[in-house]
Amino acid sequence: MLVEGAAKRQAPKSILEFFERRAVDVAPDLIGAEFCFNDVGGMIVEAEAYEPDDPASHSFRGPTARNSAMFGPPGRLYVYRSYGIHWCVNFVCLPGSAVLLRAIEPRHGIDVMQKRRGNPVFRLLCSGPGRLAQALGIDLSANGLNLDRAPFSLNLPKTKPDLVSGRRIGISKAVEQPWRFGYAGSAHLSRPFPHAK
Repeated sequence: MLVEGAAKRQAPKSILEFFERRAVDVAPDLIGAEFCFNDVGGMIVEAEAYEPDDPASHSFRGPTARNSAMFGPPGRLYVYRSYGIHWCVNFVCLPGSAVLLRAIEPRHGIDVMQKRRGNPVFRLLCSGPGRLAQALGIDLSANGLNLDRAPFSLNLPKTKPDLVSGRRIGISKAVEQPWRFGYAGSAHLSRPFPHAK
């Protein structure tokens, strides 16, 4: 589904205040933001929201040692390993909710990303949660860190881009929720959005 953009955004007072909302409201507002870790990164072009009462969320059964960052203050990073292989990067919103970063358009430190990823096709450098974390060099050591200070840089877009939205992917529960958001027409999405016009 295509969602028209181009409206001006009202700037939050701080990055932390920006995340003091439901993940499903934060996720679309992250599309078009510039995100870097140690000066490596680019524009967020795809993100998914996960809520506390969401069976697909890591927080659904309550706090554990693994998901404790999701129950901490908003505006922190939640990092976990997927299938024992890939690190995944999430922004914590209200307690028990987070936004999974699915894809970034590389813009800063591209040579560093290519070395980390084995010099793949440019379009695939940060296309998908595992590739994104590997390219940016994010692992469990960043779990729980505040997003409003180094080594992070997060600049929200001044205007809303045209967005597409649809069902989340790579999950088996609550698949009907249209909580995946993307930058319309981006070549860097992890997967195309069905019926995007």
